[in-house]
Amino acid sequence: MNTELTFYGDLLGDIKARIQAAQVCALIMVNGELLRLYWEIGQLIETRQKQQGWGAFVIPRLAHDLHNELPEVKGFSERNIKRMLAFYRAYREPDYFVPQAAAQLSDSEKVPQPVAQIATRNLLWQVPWGHHAVLLEKIKDPATRRWYMAKTLEFGWSRSILLIQIESVAHLREGNTVNNFASRLPAPQSDLVQQTLKDPYLFDFLTLEKNFHERELETGLVRHLEKFLLELGQGFAFVGRQYQVSVGEEDFYIDLLFYHLKLRCFVVIELKRGNFKPEYAGKLNFYCNLVDDVIRHEHDQPTIGLMLCQGKNRVIAEYALRGIDKPIGIADYDLVRALPESLQSSLPSIEDIEAELGAEAGQTE
Repeated sequence: MNTELTFYGDLLGDIKARIQAAQVCALIMVNGELLRLYWEIGQLIETRQKQQGWGAFVIPRLAHDLHNELPEVKGFSERNIKRMLAFYRAYREPDYFVPQAAAQLSDSEKVPQPVAQIATRNLLWQVPWGHHAVLLEKIKDPATRRWYMAKTLEFGWSRSILLIQIESVAHLREGNTVNNFASRLPAPQSDLVQQTLKDPYLFDFLTLEKNFHERELETGLVRHLEKFLLELGQGFAFVGRQYQVSVGEEDFYIDLLFYHLKLRCFVVIELKRGNFKPEYAGKLNFYCNLVDDVIRHEHDQPTIGLMLCQGKNRVIAEYALRGIDKPIGIADYDLVRALPESLQSSLPSIEDIEAELGAEAGQTE
């Protein structure tokens, strides 16, 4: 053990010096500098482990010694040091290692950019450490991690919201609606609308009977408005439920009406129990026309319709949108979050449970 740790003192001293230097420069509270420090510590440990042949035992010893010698410094537990090593291993490529302070950014980089144009290197050093810990633990694919980094910065997700988005596989649901946006909206707006909507929507926070009525679904969503807005995504503002619009001496009632602050337009949401039917598109188109003519302001973008059903045939949905002149998306909603296939296969069936209970009852008798 003593021979293996001949150079351990140098490693401990090097890490201490870097921590103290960061404190003296008052940069340790800056996220980019903190991440740089953690990345360098991960690099040091990886390099010394390879050079000296140390195993994993060096990490708990480092955590113990750093605590003793720098008791006022937080964030260097055994678990967090392991994360630093994982952070370095995940992003060891040179292109990743370009942390920049805001003052060093060029004018073009200071201007807000669409998510697709934000460089990976900038994403990496702007995302908080706690979010990186979640991403490293939950997501193995680098491209998927980058997607969640970009969305975290775009929408200001907290760590708990990020975890919810990961668990609901938000990256697989974005932009999946059947829609006519490309043909009904100009290019920049159509792309933004496409990215804003998802398919399916998950309403697993509702508790509805199997044969629920559409009004019960609507009531439940409004009752859990905060969770509903979280599932809809950033920018949706609730306008009203059963929103009355009068035309031709008749009153019409929109299930749910929203205004999207980023898209600068009204969003009409219609809820249907069961699968999508072609006639639903015509009714939603009618409602969008009403909102455009009666409610929409001069500078608002065209109203968008979103039809939410329990299922749809994509071919039928695409045919139903042909000839519709308003931008409309058709998406599913799920009331129960699907289990991963690997977990489904490991769960006992109802028959298995009944057989087991029957066997136990027989043994008791």
